[in-house]
Amino acid sequence: MRTNRAVLKWVLVLACAAGAVIALADIRTPARPILTALFLLVVPGASVVGLLRDRDPLAALTVGAAASLVINVLLAEAMLMFDAWSPRAGVATVAVLGGFMWVLRSLYRGNGSAHTEQGAGSR
Repeated sequence: MRTNRAVLKWVLVLACAAGAVIALADIRTPARPILTALFLLVVPGASVVGLLRDRDPLAALTVGAAASLVINVLLAEAMLMFDAWSPRAGVATVAVLGGFMWVLRSLYRGNGSAHTEQGAGSR
């Protein structure tokens, strides 16, 4: 089961990265709408879920999905309001925002590899 999750995670990461590269490089391919939409929907949500790691999994996924939609809608509204519509800029903005939230999670929670118990029993 753990191997299946790891494989699914890496397939999703590669598909999202491919979607971002395809959109930023303006490559015309039939997979472009699917991979770019996957990137735009998964990256903000996964970043928020990473910040909510210790919460109930269903609540974290719900908040992540809502945050993903909110981030994309606010970005689209801002680009339309300022008459600066650019799909490439939207993908780049979501990538920078996702990277910022990943760095924030890494700084706030640590990288997760050295998990130590704190408290009276650990002395």
